[in-house]
Amino acid sequence: MRFEAAFDVIVMKNRPQNKSTTTDFVSLTDILGPWVEPDWDSGLIRRCKEAWNKPLRDLSREELATLLRQRFAVEHLLPIAIKKLEAQDDDSTEMFDGELSEAIAYASKPA
Repeated sequence: MRFEAAFDVIVMKNRPQNKSTTTDFVSLTDILGPWVEPDWDSGLIRRCKEAWNKPLRDLSREELATLLRQRFAVEHLLPIAIKKLEAQDDDSTEMFDGELSEAIAYASKPA
């Protein structure tokens, strides 16, 4: 089991199981811990950092695609991303048409 997946299981297992906190208001900070500032900077790092503290339900399609490609909290983000696709919830943030769909396919494959 990958470290991130094991960590997610431990964190979620120890969280109170109130239905509204399991998906509605949690952020990556709640799941993976606080953002740790790396020794370098890039556009990718800035995008991930900006999304880190947002409630998962408020992430844009582009933010979801970025985080899924980095395989952050996939088991939490994948259902949200799929719901956005199914609802055809287009917030015009994707860098290209089909970005979220491609990220979902990528994150759905074993690492």
